[in-house]
Amino acid sequence: MELAVDIVIGMMLAATPLLFAALGELVVERAGVLNLGVEGMMIVGAIAGFVVTAETQSHLLGVLIAAGAGTAMALIFGVMTQILLANQVATGLALTIFGLGLSALLGLGYSGYSVPAMPRLEIGGLSDMPLLGPLFFAHEALFYLSIVMVIAIAWFLNDTRAGMILRAVGENHDAAHAIGFPVVRVRMLAIMFGGAMAGIGGAYLSIARTPLWSEGMTAGRGWIALAIVVFASWRPGRAMAGAYLFGGVTVAQLHIQGAGVDIPAQYLSMLPYLATIVVLVLISRGRGARALGAPGSLGRIFHASR
Repeated sequence: MELAVDIVIGMMLAATPLLFAALGELVVERAGVLNLGVEGMMIVGAIAGFVVTAETQSHLLGVLIAAGAGTAMALIFGVMTQILLANQVATGLALTIFGLGLSALLGLGYSGYSVPAMPRLEIGGLSDMPLLGPLFFAHEALFYLSIVMVIAIAWFLNDTRAGMILRAVGENHDAAHAIGFPVVRVRMLAIMFGGAMAGIGGAYLSIARTPLWSEGMTAGRGWIALAIVVFASWRPGRAMAGAYLFGGVTVAQLHIQGAGVDIPAQYLSMLPYLATIVVLVLISRGRGARALGAPGSLGRIFHASR
């Protein structure tokens, strides 16, 4: 029973950074923008949050700076694609490459350095309950924030006027512009939000889950987050389920290695990424992006004169 609890807890912790990044990208894509720079924003958020936490011993400040670093990276993407009208795919890929290089440079003096782990919240006597206590009432604040964000984003997209405008921009930016909605402004705000969420996801990795800096520590999680958005059909609740599914795959391969199963570790390490490919193939086979629920203007360049 304890092993099962440990596996579930590990799955929840592995899913948290994926969930932050996926939720941010989901909002961006619902606004009609495809940002492939999630990995770059996450890794810059990770190093920014780690450096600030190491220097100030403040986890809160580290998370805030990580969110700001992710937002700054997203702003570069936003200016390039929404104002200078650069290709979104190429710009996103360039952002990831830039972020990986920048984080390696900033982290030169911190390689192998560790910081105190983010403290876990003790919720009254609930944390001491058998089974339920460790599962639900003994996690870092960022874990609970990720759950709150699922609910908040679902409410925002479905039940607010601002969410309706964002969805309208994502579905048909020309029609939204004709009605009078500020397409570029809406998209820039969505892009900045996505960057902040990716930055927080990166900070969770470097100051909460594994409180140390290691170059390239995001290890492709930004790409998995992109797959989760498609897997979820651009719905926050499904994004949460997808993050926990991929988190479970990640934890499973670690426990298989720990059990001494005679399978090369390299093959087991491939499992999360193989699962990403399989899910994308299965949900796309014989169906178009529209059938999956993709926003109608996703990835299309908008120009007000058109």
